[in-house]
Amino acid sequence: MELPDKIYQIKSYLVDNEFPEDVEAAVILGSGLGDFSTTIDEPFSIPYNQIPGFPHTTVVGHSGELFTGTVKGHRIIAFSGRFHHYEGHPLSTTVLPVHLAKAFNAKKLIVSNAAGAINTRFNVGDLMVIDDIFRVFQKISPIEDQPFRYNLEPIADKVRAIASQIGMEVQRGTYLFSKGPNYESKAEIRAFRMMGVDVVGMSTAPELIEASRINLPAAAISLVTNMAAGVLKQKLDHSEVKAAAESRKEDFAKLVNELIDRL
Repeated sequence: MELPDKIYQIKSYLVDNEFPEDVEAAVILGSGLGDFSTTIDEPFSIPYNQIPGFPHTTVVGHSGELFTGTVKGHRIIAFSGRFHHYEGHPLSTTVLPVHLAKAFNAKKLIVSNAAGAINTRFNVGDLMVIDDIFRVFQKISPIEDQPFRYNLEPIADKVRAIASQIGMEVQRGTYLFSKGPNYESKAEIRAFRMMGVDVVGMSTAPELIEASRINLPAAAISLVTNMAAGVLKQKLDHSEVKAAAESRKEDFAKLVNELIDRL
């Protein structure tokens, strides 16, 4: 699979600076989930702003570092922070972590995010395995005129099975990609619920679509950090992300560690 030239240039820089040539898995950490990096054995990191050709992340809750190390004996890379389309990045930049994972010959990609719950049966703090994507009829792939199919259900089945084996209850459902950066209106949330959407967020879908296109197996987990507009009678606040992530950080790390080992 041919990747953009700059991806190989970035990899070359990283390998020259103590990163391995190959990894078993890559992890993209969403808002508030960067504490996963503390569970990596023999960690080494480089700030994004020190990597030539690497964009910067500007979102609260994203430290902006690229980690390497081991998890359960498997060599990994972990992106503590991502690049959102609403920050002004083109779609080709939002999928840079996916391309870099492929360049490092990762066998699996694990993507996480903070999301708002549309499904009224969900609660703040729930972990949800994504088994489908809703795109609101907008383009989310950087590739033009190259049709392809994606199917998240088989890997979602495996994730649910692994979670069950370690005694962890997780939800499962459809993730709606919203460009942002504003939260959705109450009317939009009501409409999305009628269309079968379970959670909404501003990332992840472009990464999963691109991973599918380049044949990189990818699993995705949403942490419900708030109820979407109109579900509860309270104002939405980004500070909720940190509180929800703090409450589930150990469970999240445990699940990701097992996925790296077993998926």
